[in-house]
Formats: sequence, C-alpha cells, structure tokens
Amino acid sequence: MPKIKLRSDNAVAETLLLALYARALQARQPDPLIRDEVAVALVEQIDYDFARSKMHHHDQIFTLMRVAEFDRRARDFLARHPQAVVVHIGCGLDTRFERVAAAYEAATWYDLDLPEVIALRRQLIAEGERRRYLACSVFDGAWLEEVSVHAGRPFLFLAEGVFPYFTEAQVKGLFLTFMARFPGAELVCDAMSPLMVRMNNLQLRVMRVGARLHWGLRRGLDAESWGAGIRLLGEWFYFDRPEPRLGAASLMRYLPPLAKGVGIYQYRLGEATT
Repeated sequence: MPKIKLRSDNAVAETLLLALYARALQARQPDPLIRDEVAVALVEQIDYDFARSKMHHHDQIFTLMRVAEFDRRARDFLARHPQAVVVHIGCGLDTRFERVAAAYEAATWYDLDLPEVIALRRQLIAEGERRRYLACSVFDGAWLEEVSVHAGRPFLFLAEGVFPYFTEAQVKGLFLTFMARFPGAELVCDAMSPLMVRMNNLQLRVMRVGARLHWGLRRGLDAESWGAGIRLLGEWFYFDRPEPRLGAASLMRYLPPLAKGVGIYQYRLGEATT
C-alpha cells in the first residue's frame, strides 16, 4: 500500500504529527505511559521525515501525560455510562476511540475538527457505525444538530489542547451551549493560568509561530461563575504525582506558579432532565 504523502505547505498536518509521533515512540518503550499500537501503524503509513521533529523530550512526556489523563477520564465516564455519546473536540490525529471506547459497544463517538484535518483523518482511519467524523469548527452549530439525535443519553465532551486558543467569551459560550442542549453532560478540558498563557505566547513569538493563546484560567472553580449548574468535579496537574520520565523538568513542582500553571478540569454542566 502506498504511503500518504503530505504537501510541503501542510503546516496544520505537520503540527498534528508531533503528538502522533510521540505516542508511537512511547508505544515502543518497555513501560509506556500509554499503549497506542494504532499510532505506530499510522506513522508507518505516512511518508514524512519524523526525525525532523523538534519536540523536546520533556515536552513529549508532558504531552503523553495529558493524553493519558484524558484517556483515564474518558474511560471512567464510559464505565459509568456505557451508552454514552462522546464528542472529541479538536481530535487531530488522536486515536482515543481505539484506546478507550472500542470495548464499549453501546457507546457512540464523534471526532470533531476542521475540514482539512478530518480530510487527512479519513485517509488514515475509516469511520464506522460507532465512530463518526464532524468536519467543521466547534462554533458551527450544524454539528450540534447532528449529535442532538442522541439527546437524553449521557454526553461527554473532550477538549484537549483546544480551549486556550479561544477567547474566554468563546469558551464560556461553549460551556453554556452544551449545558442548554445537553443538560447533565460532562466536559473535560485543559487550561493554562494567565501567567502560563503569557509565557507560552512569548515562546510562540520567539519561534515566529503565528498562533496565539487567549484564554487563561486562574482556578478551576472560576468557571462555575459562568452559569448556575456548572460544577467542577475534579482537577489534575502534571506534578500531582512524581514522574521520573520528566527528568530535570520535575523541579518545576517546587515552583507553585509553574506546578499549578497547567491543569485538566472536569465539569458537570447542569443536571440531566431524565
């Protein structure tokens, strides 16, 4: 089978490949943070010089720790609600459905991303009856109508590495929309403190990357003020438990503004009506 060749100007796809490559490399380790054999197979299908990756080792580990925590929370939700509907916002080339949801035959999974990303996904991973693709912006209301056919079932929204690029008004709007359309749904997202947003934007400017971060969250509880019914269920930070793979980067745990600067937050959005 011929390999899929990326256009040299496909910067979006190349960005997505970094996380994919990190998962594939980790799968080959004797004691991996996550097991993702599908990522290994995908890397082998793509005609791309992955050795060009400039991702530092500790950044790879941070990425994998984030992936593992999102997996854990999705798996826990499906264990509680085997007939759930999961919407993975900004899915990129992630293979969370295979890692987490394949065993839950009653669950329905949606992978949502921009049309150019979904076009690449379709070349690599086929849709199925239980896993479907939504090729649009998360702010495009059409996808909400599509998934609303499952209204009344438990909903889980996953937004990994996405919300910091939106404004606070946009993130708040999504929280309130999900709560109104799917009361009782849960949402898992990651967020940076305002300090970390500024630090990351400085790094992006130095690297001459056009993207900028906008939304910062001081405390997970702050989002509860956006609307009655929004409740923080749990939060996780990179240095909650020692991770020897981080090496010298583990010293950040002794600097509170950095140790708690990036977290993963889980919310319930209102109460189910049934």
